[in-house]
Amino acid sequence: MARLLRPLLRGTTYTRLLHLWVPMLFVSVWLFIDMSKPWVPAALLVPVGLIPAVRRGEGVQARHMLARDSEDTAISVTPSATWRDRGRTVLWLEARMALGAAACVLTVWAPMTTVDVLRAAWGPVDGPIVSVAAPHWAYALLAPLPLLVLYGGVVGLGELTTAVARRLLGPSPAERLTALEERTEQLLERTRIARELHDSIGHALTVAVVQAGAARAAGDPAFTDRALGAIEDTGRAALEDLERVLAVLREPGRPASGRPTLTEAGRLLDSARASGAEVDAEMTGPLDSVPGPVSREGYRILQESLTNVLRHAGGVPVRVRIAVDGGSLGLEVRSPLRGDVPGPGRGSGLRGIRERAALLGGRARTGPDEGDWQVRVDLPLR
Repeated sequence: MARLLRPLLRGTTYTRLLHLWVPMLFVSVWLFIDMSKPWVPAALLVPVGLIPAVRRGEGVQARHMLARDSEDTAISVTPSATWRDRGRTVLWLEARMALGAAACVLTVWAPMTTVDVLRAAWGPVDGPIVSVAAPHWAYALLAPLPLLVLYGGVVGLGELTTAVARRLLGPSPAERLTALEERTEQLLERTRIARELHDSIGHALTVAVVQAGAARAAGDPAFTDRALGAIEDTGRAALEDLERVLAVLREPGRPASGRPTLTEAGRLLDSARASGAEVDAEMTGPLDSVPGPVSREGYRILQESLTNVLRHAGGVPVRVRIAVDGGSLGLEVRSPLRGDVPGPGRGSGLRGIRERAALLGGRARTGPDEGDWQVRVDLPLR
């Protein structure tokens, strides 16, 4: 019983009902003006929904009144950017009005029906829903039924309205891609900071522990002095690294649009050549037409691929192919295979390449190929 009555104790139940009542106020005003044309308010919603700012206003209302118990990221609060967004906003306004009409009918007629049923227990009733000529006390037993219908209707219409809002006011594909890009940037930044801390602080602590243990075991004052000096130098360097990492955390994040793209790939190739690699590069297709998220991730994939070559193979011939063809971006980096081949689950750089490609709906192939080490990535442009 307590579970059944729980929705009555939630504020969201009543804010959802209020959200459905609001458009009916305008309908009521119009019906006072001209009751013969009740379709006019619905027709006026079409041009209203085409205004970009309306989508933001509806999204803010939906978040605070339909999903006020949580920050509902499934409902967008940005203006319409495309005609598809405008069309979805128009559909939402029409659906909200239709659901609001159902809520108004239910909340008005259900209590009136309950009153008429109770009246029928003591006298004749001639109403629009209940019409009883011969009263009977048993009619009073039916009085809770309209209230149960009212309860179920209010809760159900609230849930339905919230589901429709998430569907029609939800993020567009472009907004989802932007959110995914921001999430990717955050994860990459956290990974970079974690690597910085691991390399600097972890190394410093390891040196300090080893030096301290050796000094205690040696029992030589001269050796102890040298060990303490090493610990001091290592600790000072670790503090400097820590300050640098904290400075990165404090500085405001640079927007994704400010990150390098494939149009700046030349500086990566020049850097690889300066490090001793013989780079043979070929770029075909309009790189400047590649969408921002794809171009930025492609740049990072190329950067990681060249870094892996320099780290594991050194100054070897490297062949780079970048091609924009139709609806896809192809990127290939090949170099002579040297050293051990990373086994399954090894190589964080390779995992990062595959994860970047997967985030954009593409695919990445890494591994030996005809005596070379190959990184081949295909990314859709849409």
